[in-house]
Amino acid sequence: MKVCIAEKPSVAREIAEVLGATKKMNGYIEGNGYQVTWTFGHLCTLKEPNDYSENWKRWSLASLPMIPPRFGIKLISNPTYEQQFKTIEELMQNAEMVINCGDAGQEGELIQRWVLQKAGCKCPVYRLWISSLTEEAIREGFQHLKEQSDFTKLYEAGLSRAIGDWLLGMNATRLYTLRYGQNRQVLSIGRVQTPTLALIVNRQAEIDNFKPEPFWELKTVYRNTTFSVTKGKFTKKEEGEAFLEIVRQKEFTVTDISEKKGKEYAPRLFDLTSLQVECNKKFAFTADDTLKLIQSLYEKKVTTYPRVDTTFLSDDIYPKVPNTLNGLVDYIDLTASLLKAKIRKDKRVFDNSKVTDHHAIIPTDGKLRPESLSEDEGKVFSLVAARFLAVFYPYYRYEVTKVYAEAEQERFLSKGTVVLEEGWQAVEKALVPTATKKKKAKNEEEQKLPLLQEGEVRTIRSMELLRKRTKPPAPYTESSLLSAMENAGRFVEDEALKEQMKDSGLGTPATRAAIIERLLTVGYLTRKGKTLLPTEKGRKLIEVVPQEMRSPQTTGKWEKGLSSIAKGKMTEERFMASIRRYVQFLIQDAASGRRADVIFPEEQVRGKRRKTNAFGKCPFCGRDILENSKSFYCAGWKSGCKFSLWKDSLKPYGLELDGGMVKLLLKKNKSERVAVTLPQTGEKGTAVLILNKDKGGQIELMDFTRENA
Repeated sequence: MKVCIAEKPSVAREIAEVLGATKKMNGYIEGNGYQVTWTFGHLCTLKEPNDYSENWKRWSLASLPMIPPRFGIKLISNPTYEQQFKTIEELMQNAEMVINCGDAGQEGELIQRWVLQKAGCKCPVYRLWISSLTEEAIREGFQHLKEQSDFTKLYEAGLSRAIGDWLLGMNATRLYTLRYGQNRQVLSIGRVQTPTLALIVNRQAEIDNFKPEPFWELKTVYRNTTFSVTKGKFTKKEEGEAFLEIVRQKEFTVTDISEKKGKEYAPRLFDLTSLQVECNKKFAFTADDTLKLIQSLYEKKVTTYPRVDTTFLSDDIYPKVPNTLNGLVDYIDLTASLLKAKIRKDKRVFDNSKVTDHHAIIPTDGKLRPESLSEDEGKVFSLVAARFLAVFYPYYRYEVTKVYAEAEQERFLSKGTVVLEEGWQAVEKALVPTATKKKKAKNEEEQKLPLLQEGEVRTIRSMELLRKRTKPPAPYTESSLLSAMENAGRFVEDEALKEQMKDSGLGTPATRAAIIERLLTVGYLTRKGKTLLPTEKGRKLIEVVPQEMRSPQTTGKWEKGLSSIAKGKMTEERFMASIRRYVQFLIQDAASGRRADVIFPEEQVRGKRRKTNAFGKCPFCGRDILENSKSFYCAGWKSGCKFSLWKDSLKPYGLELDGGMVKLLLKKNKSERVAVTLPQTGEKGTAVLILNKDKGGQIELMDFTRENA
C-alpha cells in the first residue's frame, strides 16, 4: 500500500477522491492501492524544558540558560492526536512507500517530517508538491512526485526556526518574567514579536512627543480653478500676509501651459502579506482573518496556495491563463475581451527568477461557485480575481496638465488630470464591493481644468491665506504594520545590511498574522478600530530589553540566515551557534541590573478573564485553576505543575472548551452529554467528556452515540 499523509482531514478527502480511495476506515481512507490519512496540523512539538531535566521544571534564574545538548520531539498531549498518530504509525509499518502531502511550504515540511520521524518511518518517502487543490493539480502532482531529499534544506530551515524560537522564547521569557514580572505576570519574549512590538512602541512615542507647528498656504481661485503659490508654505503668518498684500487685486496672467501623457501599470499580483494589507484597508479584516479566509478559499479549490512571498508567476503558468479566465464564469463581461485577444506576457507578471516554491496567489482554473462562498470569502476572492484580471488589462492612461500663472512677478501653479483610458482600473471598480471603497479626497491634482490660454489676463478677485498645522505620524494599523514587518530593512541604518534585508523582514508571510495576534493575546497591544496601540505593559517591556532585541536588524539577520539555510548557502550549525551566543548575551545583560528601576503595571482583568477560584482546584496540586486567552491552567505552573486544559483541545470534535465545562469537569470529572463530530470518520453524535487523571488530566470522549442511531 502507498500511504499518503495530508495535513488535515478535509485535504485528505480531496486527495482520496482523486486517487479513487473511497473506503472510510478509522483515521484513514483506503482504496485503489492507497491509504490516505492525515494530521491535525502539528501532531508533534519540541520537548519542553522539564522533559530534558528536572532542574528545568521550576522557573529559576540559576537554571538559565537552558540549552539541551540535543533537541527532541514529542506528541502533543491530546487523546485525539495520540489516536491519530497511532493510526499513522500502524499504516507505516506495512507501507511500500509514504507520500508526504503536507502543505507545500517550510512549516508544512516541518509538521510532516516530525510525524514521520516520531513514527519511525523506514520505507521510501516522496513529496507531493502542488499549488492548488483542484483535481487537475492533484493528478499532475501525483504524476510528478518529488524525492523527499529535494526538500531537506527546507526542512532544516524550518527546524532551525523552531529550535531558535524555542531557545530564545523559553530562556528570555523565564529570564524577564523572573527579573521583572509582578504577581505571576508572565513577560513573553519572542524573536519576531519583540522587535515588532518595538515598532509600535517607538511610533507611539513619536506621536506622544510630537509638537504640531503652524504653517500657512496661499491659494486663489481663477475660473473655478484652484492655484497655489509656488513659494510653498509660509512658516510665519506675517510672511504670508505680506505676500498676500503684494498680489491682492492684481492682474493674474496665465504664462505657461504644459500637457504630459502618462500610464500606470496594474498593481502586482498578491502575495500573502499584500493581500492582508489590502483586506485590512478595504474591509478592516485583521491579518489573521484574511489568512483564515484565503486558506479556506484554497481548500475550496478556488485560489492557489496562499502562504507565499512572491508576486510573480512562473513561465509555465502562461499557457494556463485562458483556462483560468474561462473558469471565472461570473466575470464573463470582464474576461471576454481578454480571451478574444492574445494574452500579454509581461515580465512584471511572469518571471521564473522571482519564483521559488510557489507563485503568487491567483484563482484556480476550477469553475467558481459563488454560492459556496461566505460573504467574507467572496470579498477576498473578489480582490484576488480583480488583481489577476487587472494585470492582463491595458494600462491606465491619463494626461496631466500644469498651468503656471503670475501676479506681480510671483508664480502660481494649478494641476489637473484627465483620464484617457480606464484600463485595468475598470476591473476593480466592477469587482470589489462598492460599499467598501473609499472615496478619494478631492485635491488640486484631481481637478479637471477649464480651457485656459497662455497670455489671458484676469484680475484676482479673492485670495485666501489658510492656516494649517503639521501632523504627527499616523499610528500603526494592521495594514501598515504588515508592510513595516515585510520591509523592516528600511529601519536599519547599515546600508550593506539594508540591502541584504530586501528579501527578508520580520517574520514570514505565514507567521506575521500570528505574531500580531500573539502581541494582542499577551497584553502588549490593544486594538482601537483599525489602529494598534501599545499598552503600558508593552511599553515597559521595550524599556527593559536591550537594543539588540528591539532592533529589526537582529531578526532580519536571522531571517536572512534561515533563508540561506533553505537555499543551501548556510549550515544550520552556524545559525544555531549565533542563537546560543545571543541567549548568553541576554542573560548577562539582565544580570547587569541595567533597568532595575522599571516597574511593570499590575495585571488587569481583561475581556473574558475570570477571577481566581472561578473554575475550581487543580486535580494534582490543589492550587487554583486560572484562565488566559489560550487555556485553563494551574496557578502552580512556576513551581512545576503541568496541569492545563487547552481551549482548542476539543477542536477536532467540533467543540471549544469553555469555563462552564471546565468547572463541571473539575467538580465531577465528567461533563453533561454534548454534540460531537468524530474526526476520524466525520460521524456526528453525542458523547460525555471525562477528565482522565491517569493520563495527566487529559479530556477524553466516553459513551459516543451516533446521530439518529
